Amino acid sequence: LLAAAFVIALGYGLVAPALPQFAASFNVGVAAASVIVSAFALTRLLFAPASGSLVVRLGERRVYITGLLVVALSTGACAFAESYWQLLVFRGLGGIGSTMFTVSATALPVRLAPPDGRGRVSSAYAGTFLMGGILGPVIGGLLAGWGLRVPFLVYAAALVVAAAVVAVLLREPRSAAAGAAEAAPEPMTLREALADATFRAALVSAFANGWATFGVRMSLIPLFAGAVLLAGPSTAGLALAVFAVGNAVALTFSGRLADTLGRKPMVITGLAVTGLALGAVGFTDNVPLFVVFSVVAGFG
Repeated sequence: LLAAAFVIALGYGLVAPALPQFAASFNVGVAAASVIVSAFALTRLLFAPASGSLVVRLGERRVYITGLLVVALSTGACAFAESYWQLLVFRGLGGIGSTMFTVSATALPVRLAPPDGRGRVSSAYAGTFLMGGILGPVIGGLLAGWGLRVPFLVYAAALVVAAAVVAVLLREPRSAAAGAAEAAPEPMTLREALADATFRAALVSAFANGWATFGVRMSLIPLFAGAVLLAGPSTAGLALAVFAVGNAVALTFSGRLADTLGRKPMVITGLAVTGLALGAVGFTDNVPLFVVFSVVAGFG
C-alpha cells in the first residue's frame, strides 16, 4: 500500500503541471482548460457512492487494483488525445478509477492494522503519499519539457507497475471477527449527521479547502505560471511541489497542536493562512515570490 500510494501521488503530480497547459494547447480559454481538472474531480464525486458499494461487494483489494488499472488506461489515452473533447472524456473517466482506489485505500489500513496501530499506519500512509506529491510536480515539469504528452505515458506505466505490486504483495484483509472483537457502534444516519452543527462546519471547511487547494490551485497555478510569469511547466511543477513541502513542515507539529489546542483554532487558522497566501499568489510578478507564497499556502 505504501509503494502504491507513493506511485499514485508521484504520478498525479507528474501530470498536474502539464494538464492545464496541454488542454490550452487545443486553443481553448482558461475556463475550458480548468474544466479538464474539474472533470476528474466531478466523476470522482459522482462515482463515490458506487465505489463504496463495490468495496462491500467485491472487497478492497480487487477494487483497488481495478481502480489503478482504470486510471492507467485513461491516463495513457490522454497522451493520445487529438482534441480538447477527447482529453476531457479520457480524463473524466480516470476519476472513476481514482475513486475506486481512494475508497479502498481508506478502508484497507483500518482493516489491516490492529486497533492500537492505526494512527501510526495512517500517518505512514499519508507521509508516503505526501513524498510522492512533493517529487511528482518537479519531475512532471521536467518531463513536460520533452513534450506535454510524456508525463501521461510515464504515469500510466507507473500505475500498471503499482497494480502489479499490490496484486502480488497485498493479502486479503483478515476477517473483522479475527482477534479481539470490537463493539461496532450504531451507524449514524446522514440526517442525524447533518443536524449536528459541528459536522456541518466540517463540511463547509472541507469544501472551502478542496475548492482552494485542489481546485483553484491545481487548475490555475500552471496557467498563471505560463501566462503571467512567462515561465514553463517546470516552474508550475516547482510551485505545486513546494506547496507539498509546506504541508510536510506543518504536519510535523500540527497534529500535536490539534490535540492540545483543539481542532477549531487549527481549522480557522489553517483556512485563513491558506486563503491569504493563495490570494497573494495572484498578485505576484516574479518567480521567487510565487514560490514563497505557494509554500505558505501549503503550510496553512
